[in-house]
Amino acid sequence: MTAKTPAPVTLAGRHIRLEPLRRDHAAALFAAAGSDEEVFRWLSWPAPQTEAAMDEVVESYLKNPGCEPFAVIAADTGRAVGVSSYYDANPVDEWVEIGGTWYARAVWRTAVNTEAKLLLLTHAFEDLGMGRVMWKTDHLNERSQNAIRRLGAQYEGTFRRARRRPDGSWRDSVYFSMLADEWPAAKQRLTEALLGRV
Repeated sequence: MTAKTPAPVTLAGRHIRLEPLRRDHAAALFAAAGSDEEVFRWLSWPAPQTEAAMDEVVESYLKNPGCEPFAVIAADTGRAVGVSSYYDANPVDEWVEIGGTWYARAVWRTAVNTEAKLLLLTHAFEDLGMGRVMWKTDHLNERSQNAIRRLGAQYEGTFRRARRRPDGSWRDSVYFSMLADEWPAAKQRLTEALLGRV
């Protein structure tokens, strides 16, 4: 049976929920992380210095035809604290990428990323029927690479001179993946890690 293409859906956990990104999330996203250069350091656009600039960031997700973006909503406040997305799903070959992820600095090293990835991976493997989930990140972004490894993803290689950064320099892209038969063990580890953060 062929896997399904991601579509807008809300995915709820204990600490966060993921809901389809909307233009009206921009104000909360700007309040959470606007103008924080470190949050946006490795992304395809500079840190938005105004709410209007954050509107443009949100619009760039919404206008990307290969992107199914989610606002990451903190359960305790009901406010958006970041974004994560599915990209370039291929239901015939049963793979999808997770990317375009960023979070407000206030939720770094909390349960937010662990639960967001648990929700996205569960949906990809168990609801959409994907056989492979992928990530890629800047070769200089060690924090992102370490976070991806902690999910249980496997390093696959480095695609050299893959993308031009906003400052004009070139990045190499480090590729990781997780396969469907690796998911049960990864799910157990992530679930236990999440319980450890309670």
